[in-house]
Amino acid sequence: MPWIEATLRGQRVLARTKPDGALAVEGGRVEIRYGATSDRAYHAAAKNLEVAEGAKIVSDEAGPPRTSGDAPARTRTAGAKPASRKGDPSSVEPRPARAWIAYTDGACSGNPGPAGCGVVIVSPDGKVHEGFEYIGEATNNVAELTAILRAVEWVPPAPLAMLVHTDSQYAIGVVQKGWKAKANQELVATLRATLSGRDVRLVYVPGHSGVPMNERADELARESILVRRTQKIAL
Repeated sequence: MPWIEATLRGQRVLARTKPDGALAVEGGRVEIRYGATSDRAYHAAAKNLEVAEGAKIVSDEAGPPRTSGDAPARTRTAGAKPASRKGDPSSVEPRPARAWIAYTDGACSGNPGPAGCGVVIVSPDGKVHEGFEYIGEATNNVAELTAILRAVEWVPPAPLAMLVHTDSQYAIGVVQKGWKAKANQELVATLRATLSGRDVRLVYVPGHSGVPMNERADELARESILVRRTQKIAL
């Protein structure tokens, strides 16, 4: 089946479509890709996809690479919490033109306990990059802050805007809203300094609410704990 250009909560995606241009809906969801070169498939609720009149249809041959097999691409790491699909998070902001987009999440097995963070970065050309880091013994807040820090560090300094999505109100508060950091002061100071002088904005996205890339960041964070290693993103 071909693909059609669509938007998912303000982000440009390619969605599976029938030859007549109608979305290929199965069980209320549609396979999507975040770019023509992305080989990672996600499934979004059909009601959250918007297709503009006259949207371009891309043939399957000219579209994204095929995935192996027909298994759903949103298979979660063993032990990860299932995603809730309640609601439609309105806090996921539209993507500015020529901007870097990141989704970050931290995970902790116990609090404190073995911790890790996951990062998904979408480059301005739509290519998706994934990375994770095993932090060691830490709290969940440390993992959330570290995820944001890594996302910003892994993107080349440039005059382009960057949106970093996180489900941590705590991280947004101590980094962007001026909350006083009673703990993790050194890490908070490092993150503030890293963001200084760069056009970076933190955006809240509810966790486990069915936002594909937020769910993927959660999977990566949990995977880092399972494998006890780090996979950096090199752009």
